[in-house]
Amino acid sequence: MSSYCIPIALGDRSYNITIEEGLIASGRAAEIVADMALGKRAVLVTHPGLRAYAAPLQSGLQARGLTPYLVTLPPGEHTKTLRSVARLYDAFLAAGLDRKSLVIVVGGGVLGDLAGFAAATYLRGVRFVQVPTTLLAQVDASVGGKTGVDLPQGKNLVGAFHQPAAVLIDPRTLATLPTRELRAGLAEVLKYGIICEEPFFHSVARDLPRLLRRDAEALSRAIARSCEIKAEVVTQDETEQGLRAILNFGHTVGHALEAVTGYRRYKHGEAIAIGMVSACLIGEDLGLTPPDVTQEIARALHTARLPVAFPADVEAEAILAAAQRDKKAQEGELRFVLARRLGEVALMDAVPPDAVRAALVRQRQL
Repeated sequence: MSSYCIPIALGDRSYNITIEEGLIASGRAAEIVADMALGKRAVLVTHPGLRAYAAPLQSGLQARGLTPYLVTLPPGEHTKTLRSVARLYDAFLAAGLDRKSLVIVVGGGVLGDLAGFAAATYLRGVRFVQVPTTLLAQVDASVGGKTGVDLPQGKNLVGAFHQPAAVLIDPRTLATLPTRELRAGLAEVLKYGIICEEPFFHSVARDLPRLLRRDAEALSRAIARSCEIKAEVVTQDETEQGLRAILNFGHTVGHALEAVTGYRRYKHGEAIAIGMVSACLIGEDLGLTPPDVTQEIARALHTARLPVAFPADVEAEAILAAAQRDKKAQEGELRFVLARRLGEVALMDAVPPDAVRAALVRQRQL
């Protein structure tokens, strides 16, 4: 079975992404974490449904002389709050964490964002390790150092850039991932091809039946190339001053849709799938995106069994208001990443609200 080691070159914040089948059960994950530990104390953050992955890591660390303090939090976006951060601070204090200690996260993007932010701000920053267990977290949330929590007004409005000390990806965790979560992750995989690499988009689109069947080789390959593309972007623009913004393709409407529906109706990747089609239709309206590009993207998303239509019961004005509160907006003006073609996107400032309204009306018909 293939294994990959992808470096993220950021000077003294550099780290590796390790992708390997059986990384957790074999004890390799525990070995890698133990080798990088500067002290003996650690906190392992997970949720109750992931004990099959957290337990062998915990016992492996104990066998190597570390003392991992286990903290479990409920899954889901509603856990990603400042109240949960305070709970983690209490756990860090109870475990006696100091600046030589490690925070280890076994879970999806919500736990990674949440525990990463707690690690970034506790004692002005302690190191943390990501062990992502969902496809979306493996290809996106765990890589690049974005951490944060939500406020009632919007997603990820409080956060910090705090690079992990390592990202350890075991594709076997996807065997127990609910099918809906797997499909949601495929939205982000397809996104990488749209924004950077047309051949990768076509490769993923061809492989969708294998990916949906959880073919191990196809999944490992898709995860590795997604991580490589994100690594290339992040190493050029760590704190999103320019290039990194292209990773937000589909996220302006996607994040707004999540907020407007109370983070209950859509998985993140589902909202992003809808948002990517919205961005294509907005690009068409502005004369930037060719209609055949929109059709090809929508077709791939549909094949991945992801939603592409805009919901009939959500008002465009609510989306516009939520998007203007989003951290990607500048002085209340809408910013969108729009597709010029497959493999090339452009960041557009001050997108006219009428173009967004028109696109969402068209999208209801898909």
